[in-house]
Amino acid sequence: MVAVYRPGVRLRVHPDAYAVVRLEPDAELPAWASTTPFTSSTRTASELSVVCREDGVPAGASAERGWRLLEVAGPLDFSLTGVLASLAAPLAAADVTLFALSTFETDYVLVRGTQLARASAALRDAGHAVDDP
Repeated sequence: MVAVYRPGVRLRVHPDAYAVVRLEPDAELPAWASTTPFTSSTRTASELSVVCREDGVPAGASAERGWRLLEVAGPLDFSLTGVLASLAAPLAAADVTLFALSTFETDYVLVRGTQLARASAALRDAGHAVDDP
């Protein structure tokens, strides 16, 4: 049986700025990435993408900086459908860029720091609770 998601998740805004870093596909996960409170890495045939706090990312790294991390209160059941859609739709309507990630227990959405206030307002208007840092 599929559990249908109902709007109204709680999101926690992490206090730090994050970066999305592109490394070569055969690169090891750097020490500067693995020591932050939140790190996500995804390896494909063409790249190793790392999301981590931006303060440890070397200046010369290929990175998109200035992201803020919003964590969906979890754990979420794997049978839920539409959780990310319920976040993405109001953000898109508010013209907010997002970068989404999922883990075993929950979902995360990154928005540009310059768009955080607009993102929080759009999510609240859509029925979600946003706990600012």
